[in-house]
Amino acid sequence: MKTDVFALRHIGIREENLKHMLDTVGVDNLEQLIYETIPEDIRLKKPLILDEPLSEHRYLAHIEALSKKNKVFRTYIGLGYHESLTPSVIKRNILENPGWYTAYTPYQAEIAQGRLEALLNFQTIVTDLTGMELANASLLDESTAAAEAMTMLYDVRSREQKKNEVLKFFVSEEILPQTLSLLKTRSTPLGIELVVGNHEEFSFDSDYYGALLQYPGKYGQVYDYSDFVSKAKANDIKVAVAADILSLVALTPPGEFGVDVVVGTTQRFGIPLGYGGPHAAYFATKEAYKRSIPGRIIGVTKDTDGKPALRMALQTREQHIKRDKATSNICTAQVLLAVMAGMYGVYHGPKGLKYIANKVHATAVTLTDALEKLGLYQMNTAFFDTITIKTNSNLVRTIAEKYEVNFLYVDNETISIAVNEATSIKDINQILSIFSEALGKNKIEVTQLKTETNIPDHLQRTSSFMENKVFNSYHSETELMRYIKKLERKDLALNHSMISLGSCTMKLNAATEMLPLSMTHWGNIHPFVPVEQAEGYQIVLKELAKDLSIITGFADTSLQPNSGAQGEYAGLMAIRAYHESRGDSDRNICLIPSSAHGTNPASAVMAGMKVIVTKTDEKGNIDVADLEEKAKLHSNKLAALMVTYPSTHGVFESSIKQITKLIHDHGGQVYMDGANMNAQVGLTNPGMIGADVCHLNLHKTFAIPHGGGGPGVGPICVAPQLVPFLPGNPVIATGGKNAITAISAAPWGSSLACLISYAYIKMLGEEGLTHSTKIAILNANYIKQRLSGKFDVLYTGEKGRAAHEMIIDCRPFKQNGIEVTDIAKRLMDYGFHAPTVSFPVAGTVMIEPTESENLEELDRFCDAMISIRAEIDESSQEQPDNVLKNAPHTLDMTTGDEWPFPYSRQKAAFPLPYIRENKFWPAVRRVDDAYGDRNLICTCAPIEAYADIE
Repeated sequence: MKTDVFALRHIGIREENLKHMLDTVGVDNLEQLIYETIPEDIRLKKPLILDEPLSEHRYLAHIEALSKKNKVFRTYIGLGYHESLTPSVIKRNILENPGWYTAYTPYQAEIAQGRLEALLNFQTIVTDLTGMELANASLLDESTAAAEAMTMLYDVRSREQKKNEVLKFFVSEEILPQTLSLLKTRSTPLGIELVVGNHEEFSFDSDYYGALLQYPGKYGQVYDYSDFVSKAKANDIKVAVAADILSLVALTPPGEFGVDVVVGTTQRFGIPLGYGGPHAAYFATKEAYKRSIPGRIIGVTKDTDGKPALRMALQTREQHIKRDKATSNICTAQVLLAVMAGMYGVYHGPKGLKYIANKVHATAVTLTDALEKLGLYQMNTAFFDTITIKTNSNLVRTIAEKYEVNFLYVDNETISIAVNEATSIKDINQILSIFSEALGKNKIEVTQLKTETNIPDHLQRTSSFMENKVFNSYHSETELMRYIKKLERKDLALNHSMISLGSCTMKLNAATEMLPLSMTHWGNIHPFVPVEQAEGYQIVLKELAKDLSIITGFADTSLQPNSGAQGEYAGLMAIRAYHESRGDSDRNICLIPSSAHGTNPASAVMAGMKVIVTKTDEKGNIDVADLEEKAKLHSNKLAALMVTYPSTHGVFESSIKQITKLIHDHGGQVYMDGANMNAQVGLTNPGMIGADVCHLNLHKTFAIPHGGGGPGVGPICVAPQLVPFLPGNPVIATGGKNAITAISAAPWGSSLACLISYAYIKMLGEEGLTHSTKIAILNANYIKQRLSGKFDVLYTGEKGRAAHEMIIDCRPFKQNGIEVTDIAKRLMDYGFHAPTVSFPVAGTVMIEPTESENLEELDRFCDAMISIRAEIDESSQEQPDNVLKNAPHTLDMTTGDEWPFPYSRQKAAFPLPYIRENKFWPAVRRVDDAYGDRNLICTCAPIEAYADIE
């Protein structure tokens, strides 16, 4: 065994297992299986041209050397990004812990109670600090959240405003530049008219449906917005505020002066800068908008025994259900980062947060006082942490860079300085020495922080926050470590067993890929530093973009999108810009097969396109005749086809090249959804099938962890004609020569997370990547064959093969009184997370084992499914009190004094021998979804609020 070959560590199937598996599948070798799975006309004829693979040891030396090329200056740029101190107990026990970072989105609530509680903490912190009634469990970044606020308020306009087509949205000129750019991106396709101006000079009239303010302003000025909000309300104008969450510890919460939405980022709560992300945004609003709020909401419900339980609430809002009627395509949250930010709040508590906020403000006041003694004019009349100075910017910049310090240079005579949690008295004196040198004056030295405040009395926070027990209990490392562990034990993650989710590709997130995330030279780089200070990042990002372009067969790549849904949107916006550049602005028809992901139609509508759904045939393939008919019918207006390949049904459709040619013949472009790219890498690619753009889920195919529902990264790879339109950024130049405006806040999106995929590719190389794909296809077909005769596979390819996933039909079991949900819950008793349930076909499960699992784990899963099949046969509609209907079985019920069920405790909890060695106990019994939606509680309410649950 070659111990220095990473592929042997990443791929679970050993060489000695292959013959048994191939015999089971019924082929002589892997090549025969691939030949029978992937159509010959789209197979790559040559290997991918990638670097030779690195061993784990060599890679770690390589990435550390690259990190040293980044220059970690003391940075006071601000603009929504601030150095933050990650408590070591959170870094070690969450960020570096696979029990947290390998978990999946908590759709199966009974085995996700730990993450759900952590997210409920996050929501409570957000609602308390903002003064709002309801918050979601995080969004992608502040700018995206602001754009979601704009579109949500557009959706909830009054009847009269909709009737009169009121489309104007006011944006304060104090807004962050990256947010304004993203607002432009989102508003244009929807016909929303942005009006940017001075909020103090705004003329309130009936032409506007909403407004967005920044609190504090982009250069630190704290405004009193109460009069603005009052006038807006009087004119039926809804108001959103983008607020610095740490400032809300000291400033009057926006909810207290009557706003409708508050958004922002929680990056200041212990999350590394990471050259732009990933960071958890927040979105808080009124309960009246609970049906319209984007993203996920964690709510309280009860389980079968009437005990409190948590779940994702109001899921009927999600784009997978609303599809082309959705107002948002949000799919990925930033759960791992939200969990960290929430734990930062738990660890410090309200007193700790007050200490941090007061220290930050005192630092800014002290710096202001000293600079004014040097004769400099500070422009902000009220501020929290950011001051603005009038002086010679170019002279100061030269001296500051000599001392390795970054300020924000607004113009030639204006400098903004944003201090942060990590700014010390030593740092203040360094800043003072820079300005002293620039002015040619003697140094002023500070020895202690001033105690007075610059915040006017009427803008100071007086209300309490975070009074719940959880925020006042875990302030020592021992206490928090144990609390984190208590929650972790309630969650089933990839470090316990296989999570075989179709379309979600839960593969190994190797430790070597993850280690660099903790390195200072990667974590502490502001996204808006001069690019020459981020040379290490620039090398990694350019290399990753190049490798992804090679893998997909495309010309170039943008890493900016922060999720797969953002990637979809970015790809469609690039297509839109391409058509407009050719004078084809009337091309707005997007054809989407009925089997597509729910984000597809939602993204198309957000891009200003009209969705036309095309049929699929009885084999689950695209109905080519129907597609041709609709392409011809809409030929003059055809903008794009959105196609998933292999299909959402787990099949490589042989007609794909015919399909893409058909779209091109009618003037359209082909967008390929990259959700199933794990079946393509090294064997075929989007360029080969004739696509023009695809997004890639780096959190699927390229090993970024799901983290309980995010972070995600969804870059787009494009053909030559779309390269000029790759997205840009208003602060740091990136993208194509005719770049569309921003898709996410940071120039290269979640750069820190991109290190993981860079490692994945560099350590596997061409041979390892290609072999991974082959083994993923083998594993899926092995499971398919082992389950043959017990479960029916709904769709297969022309030669009877599955791609990397398959759909198992559970609808026939209704005659036994068993629903697909019962199977999902029963799998928990066997120690497994259910595969994807009822997508893309209701009453089915979609199974994807990935290449990371070994044969023993595949067999354990198959044994569990076969055992459940026998339990289904024992069930009947006349006997509903059975082991499936009562699943999952908790430790409490199994060890209780009473056992009222007609089957044994052993059958309930230990149905197969392997379970005794590694039993996972669901934390609660089956949750009551409907109760949670009818009685919505989405914060850590006092215990009295749960009284009616008992």
